Amino acid sequence: MSTNTSWHYENFEPTGSAIGYRITKKLDEVQSPFQKIEIFESTDWGNLMLIDGAMMLTTKDNFFYHEMMSHPALFTHTNPQNVVIIGGGDCGTLREVLKHPGVARAVQCDIDEQVTRMAEKYFPELCESNDDPRAQILFDDGIAYMADCAPGSLDVVIVDATDPVGPATGLFNKAFFDSCFRALKDDGILVQQSESPLVLLDLIRDIRAEMGKAGFDSFQTLPFPQPCYPTGWWSCTLARKGGRGFDFREADAAAKPFDTKYYSAGIHKAAQVLPPFVAEALVG
Repeated sequence: MSTNTSWHYENFEPTGSAIGYRITKKLDEVQSPFQKIEIFESTDWGNLMLIDGAMMLTTKDNFFYHEMMSHPALFTHTNPQNVVIIGGGDCGTLREVLKHPGVARAVQCDIDEQVTRMAEKYFPELCESNDDPRAQILFDDGIAYMADCAPGSLDVVIVDATDPVGPATGLFNKAFFDSCFRALKDDGILVQQSESPLVLLDLIRDIRAEMGKAGFDSFQTLPFPQPCYPTGWWSCTLARKGGRGFDFREADAAAKPFDTKYYSAGIHKAAQVLPPFVAEALVG
């Protein structure tokens, strides 16, 4: 192993834990009007992106997150055609959404253009679908975008946000979820990244409660591995209205016409079975 290496650690105070990576050098750094974005080269995990010191993604393990933020919702909806991604500036979720041939339009709205520019340079594989004619990439306020959406115009809204701090604070409350509820069709699905079910169950409960105040009445939290995030175990939470459940198009998922590294019909089905302590906390 080269001696020209060091370790970068992210200390995560809410969990009393840290994540560390062996790095060879810092590749880039930019201070946008909203946040500081840093890119490191690591010895084993490819490139790393940090925002305000918090780990956002690595080349090696981002597929867990991007696949689970997109495919469960799109295979649960009967015919998802119009999709909006709020946040998601690294474009990985957009790439996964556009793997679905039935999607007619996918809008990605992230407030910080610099995140996308860094992704294009250091994670080009995540940006492979940016030129897809069905894609529209906007650099704007996602809260304002959702507030201006025509009522009943969307099939799926994916909130691919950072932790509920800084620019993302307003993406975790009733006012924002009200806009999502109004913009979604009656059979629409809202997806929100919902942090670690191991140590942040209170936050997941709060997210579901705020969604409920906005009118959603069915919820499903799906856990999945995410090594680069605190505790290594993450989740997304789906919400629907009108008492619709979360049965998914299992046959379509099993026969999907595209490759994935983690998501499958079996993984989707398994993720619906919550560990007892999570189930009891969320629905008990």
